[in-house]
Amino acid sequence: MTRRAAKVLGACAAAAVLTLTSPGTAQAAQGVLFIDRAPQQDPSGCYPLGDFAPSEVANFTDEVAFVWSGPNCDGRVTHAILPGQVAIGHGRSLFIT
Repeated sequence: MTRRAAKVLGACAAAAVLTLTSPGTAQAAQGVLFIDRAPQQDPSGCYPLGDFAPSEVANFTDEVAFVWSGPNCDGRVTHAILPGQVAIGHGRSLFIT
């Protein structure tokens, strides 16, 4: 499989996951997302994570947060941080609905 095809398939898989976990209408997650102890009230969209060290993420929202391997929520999803979970974000960015 070519690298481009793998990237396209990865993006499609991530989009499918986001579609299945998102409600019918676009809205921000309810609650607080902490990235390196900085609070984001009712977060929505893509957030940068640490450039030189993994970030601590505390997801106290009602949505799943997805950690991406690249900046600007590009690359591949490396893992998910569930509501109520505190984890180390091993990636460069994080997306939450």
